[in-house]
Amino acid sequence: MIRIDNLKKAFNGFQAVDGITFNVSPGEVLGFLGPNGAGKSTTMKMLTGFITPDSGSVSLCGFDVSNDPVAAKSLVGYLPEGAPAYGDMTPLNFLSFIADIRGLLGKHKTSRIDEVIHLLELQSVCNRPIDTLSKGFKRRVGIAQAILHDPQILILDEPTDGLDPNQKYQVRELIRGLAKEKIVIISTHILEEVTVVCTRAIVIARGRVLADATPSELEARSRYHRAVCIDLVDVPEEDAVTALESVAGAARVEVSSDHTGLYTVLPEPNGNLLNAVHDLAIRKGWNVQELFMERGRLDDVFRQLTTSNLGEPEKESETSNGEAA
Repeated sequence: MIRIDNLKKAFNGFQAVDGITFNVSPGEVLGFLGPNGAGKSTTMKMLTGFITPDSGSVSLCGFDVSNDPVAAKSLVGYLPEGAPAYGDMTPLNFLSFIADIRGLLGKHKTSRIDEVIHLLELQSVCNRPIDTLSKGFKRRVGIAQAILHDPQILILDEPTDGLDPNQKYQVRELIRGLAKEKIVIISTHILEEVTVVCTRAIVIARGRVLADATPSELEARSRYHRAVCIDLVDVPEEDAVTALESVAGAARVEVSSDHTGLYTVLPEPNGNLLNAVHDLAIRKGWNVQELFMERGRLDDVFRQLTTSNLGEPEKESETSNGEAA
């Protein structure tokens, strides 16, 4: 288990991390979210021992990062932001160098290098200088070095940054597979990644934890949770809005600015609008292209949390102490 207790770090008077506490258990994929400057990368670097905290503690599977750094770091695979590497090395040279540092020897070293090269599909570039590779390939080399020694803990800072849609899918599938037996923490600004890959998400801003919940629990906080979207053809906008606003339990109606005829009916608290909107459409004889109920929008919750005035951080819950996923 990863245990982080009251972690703090300041730079020249700026409080980058301000009392962050959370635990992570094996099998969890934790999404670490926050706006630029929220303290995500600083927290990641303290987890890996790259930066020493001003106060607080980090324990990785029982090893304190400050007091027993070598043992703690041996358990970690880390992909830093930007995936830095030695540009004059080839991916093959670089992975061999990392394998030596990690203590991999003989046939085991060779087999692990071959395995990660195939896993990340680096065969076509493994003998080219890293400096000549695309951003996407550099990212994949960074992921390869992070998983080379089969670590118990993976800490990935923007793992799919620069990847095309096919590569993103491949990396997300890889993370899901690895998470069955490992602890995975992903820092990302791609909210879709959280809903697709993560079992849990922590939102931070100004160095403090604002939310710690599953992606579906966060979506349920959105004003769009259980909102009903209806796509109409050849229905005057004024008539559609007036009729939809009259539905019992409707709080308001939003008109799409980039899709003619698309309306979102937002519910009052605990409202259930789907059947009522469906019945209205039948009574009106509307030509309905699509009708569905939203789960909620993570980007909406993210904005609410990170742009509102900061109150007290959330109290540690069952989810945050690692006793429940």
